[in-house]
Amino acid sequence: MKPIALPAAAVLGMALAAAPPVNAQNAGQIAAVRNGANCPRCNLFQADLSNLTLKGKNLAGARLRQADLSTAVMNRTSFAGGDLRDVNAYGAVLTGASFVRSDLTNASFVGAYLQGANFAGARLSGVNLSGAEMDRATGLKQSQLSQACGDDSTLLPRGLSVPRCR
Repeated sequence: MKPIALPAAAVLGMALAAAPPVNAQNAGQIAAVRNGANCPRCNLFQADLSNLTLKGKNLAGARLRQADLSTAVMNRTSFAGGDLRDVNAYGAVLTGASFVRSDLTNASFVGAYLQGANFAGARLSGVNLSGAEMDRATGLKQSQLSQACGDDSTLLPRGLSVPRCR
C-alpha cells in the first residue's frame, strides 16, 4: 500500500490542533507548586494557591496571571520578574517576598501583609492596596504608588502616599 502524502499545510494544521494553547495553564506545574516545589519561569496561569503555606519558594519569572493567592502564606517567596497581573492576594501574608521588576497590574492586595517585601522596579498600575500593611516594604517609589490605590488603613513607608480607591 502506498503512503498518503499530505500537503505541508495540513500536517502543520494537525500539529497545531494537537498542541495545547501556549498561554494555557500548566496543571502539572501548578500541582508541583501546590505540593511545595520551586518553579521559576513556570506557567501558573489562573493557579489556585489560596489558603496554602508555601514559604521561601522560588517562583521568579513565573506567569501567575489571574492566580488566586488569597490568604496564602508565602513569606520570603521570590516572584521577581514575574507576571502577576490580575492576581488576587486578598489577606495574603507575603513578608519579605520579592516583587522586583514584577508586573502587578490590576492585582488586589487588599488586607495583605507585605512587611519587608521588595517592590523595586515593580509595575503597580491599578493595584488595590486597601488595608495592606507595608510600612516596612522596600524599593517603593512614589511614582509607582501614584498608579495604585489604597484607603485610610493602608500602611506605607514614611513619606509615601497612595491615592484612594474609587
